[in-house]
Amino acid sequence: MRRRAPRPIATALATFTASIAPATVLAQVQGIWGAVVGDTIAAHATVVAEHDGVLEIVCDESVWTAELELMGPDLIDRLTASLGRPAIVSLRCRTGSS
Repeated sequence: MRRRAPRPIATALATFTASIAPATVLAQVQGIWGAVVGDTIAAHATVVAEHDGVLEIVCDESVWTAELELMGPDLIDRLTASLGRPAIVSLRCRTGSS
């Protein structure tokens, strides 16, 4: 009987975390948000909801709300590329607290 070689822990953890990750679009977007928009925007804008492809984002200042509205089409394209499917069709940005 042959013993299998040990697997790297990273492989085992990746399989485990993928199996327990929430399958909602909101959870997936929240998981990639910082990588897609960058640290600066992520520090000022938080994804709080998703409904029928509309992503709701709360910004801490109105200038960030306006900026994300202008960047909307580009952000949607980047989110689509990261998710691997067109799950987000529009953004709704507001100023306030999440």
